[in-house]
Amino acid sequence: MKRVHLIGICGTAMATLAAMLKSRGWDVRGSDQNVYPPMSDFLAEQQITTFQGYKPENISGDLDMVVVGNAISRGNPELEEVLDRKIRYCSLPEAIRDNFLWGARSIVVTGTHGKTTTTSLAGWVLTHGGADPSVFIGGIAENFSGSFRVGGGREFVIEGDEYDSAFFDKTAKFLKYLPDIGVINNIEYDHADIYPDLEAIRLAFRRFVNLIPRRGLLLLSADDPEARAMQAVARCRVETFGLSNGADWQAHDLRIDEGITRFSVRRGGTPTGAFEVPLLGAYNVRNALAAVAIAAAVGMSPDTIAAALREFKGVRRRMQLRGTADDVSVYDDFAHHPTAIAETLKGVRSAYPDRRVWAIFEPRSATSCRRVFQSDFAKAFAAADRVLLPPVFRSNLPDDPRLSIEQRVDDVRASGRDARYLPNVDEIVATVSREAAPGDLVVVMSNGGFDDIHQKLLRALEARAARR
Repeated sequence: MKRVHLIGICGTAMATLAAMLKSRGWDVRGSDQNVYPPMSDFLAEQQITTFQGYKPENISGDLDMVVVGNAISRGNPELEEVLDRKIRYCSLPEAIRDNFLWGARSIVVTGTHGKTTTTSLAGWVLTHGGADPSVFIGGIAENFSGSFRVGGGREFVIEGDEYDSAFFDKTAKFLKYLPDIGVINNIEYDHADIYPDLEAIRLAFRRFVNLIPRRGLLLLSADDPEARAMQAVARCRVETFGLSNGADWQAHDLRIDEGITRFSVRRGGTPTGAFEVPLLGAYNVRNALAAVAIAAAVGMSPDTIAAALREFKGVRRRMQLRGTADDVSVYDDFAHHPTAIAETLKGVRSAYPDRRVWAIFEPRSATSCRRVFQSDFAKAFAAADRVLLPPVFRSNLPDDPRLSIEQRVDDVRASGRDARYLPNVDEIVATVSREAAPGDLVVVMSNGGFDDIHQKLLRALEARAARR
């Protein structure tokens, strides 16, 4: 039995890899600084041994491989032990490639936004349609009750992240995934801690496109100019998808009713069928359209694809309803880039045009904490009625690159929105519980835990109702 140790095991991707290797008969264990629910429960269910904290003695001589997460750097005591003893090691994307992808038909979903939802949609459509794929997602897909699926079919659907791979490899993860079918939803500047500018990100995507074989397929968003531009470097068949006229796969006649978006599709100008998905917004129609094109490439009929989309259950932290209390609904969304924020709020507004929308956003990611998007964030909240902003999460950044929350509040107010800076979660909760009216929608956006604000909001609203 092969033995593998993962350093930094409790990130979603690392824990998912651990479970997938376990399913292949590997003896898997790992370490992380903080192992806590729900990931600790997930690892326990998979019978994966975890060590709290990093210690040299966790690196034993019987290991066949050590997988190093990209948050681990020189100075980590376990990594130093691995290097001193010259134990074989690799990055997470290399481990996925070498153990799962060489014999698979890799379907790699990339883009600044929409990767997790599109991967979940495509993986579910292929599963529902009987292709029995394997799936690797950077989030929790409700149809799989988890972030992965190990199937017996040839297809492997994987979320392709442009973030770096490991301390020894600063290139994008998706360059390791051997794409046979590649999807690019969009390309924007992000990950300011890794990429100096948009051109550096373009270069990573050009390299990705260059990996697709001649008999492969590249699916490009027709609605995103940067994605469309990648057609110029492709050496394989290219198809476009989107709402734009001229797209090979074009969605049209969008209609939203009670949380369901219905749309029709033309392929090459010829009607293909009518579809519906229990998601909001044009951006989710694009995500679903990419999944439709993937499934068609695998050989599925429009009726089979439509039936699968109807049964899609969503992805946690992607406009996930966390609860309703005192007739106020609280949603959780992973949006942290101004484009993602704008699309999320536009989707809510299109579904509920007559209800008041609160937007609560925590600047937490490496990019959103910096001034690079200072002016863009003001436009991102255009579809909200009230905007509440806490301090920048990364307070250790110097003043020059750090985002100015005060300036952002002023900019949002100048656009005619009610915007306020509140110094902590307790004050945000108190404000919402004091001012929210029946029927209001509260959309909380962060790529972190945000101090359990969702449950605090619901408890405060429940307490308000009980006082009546």
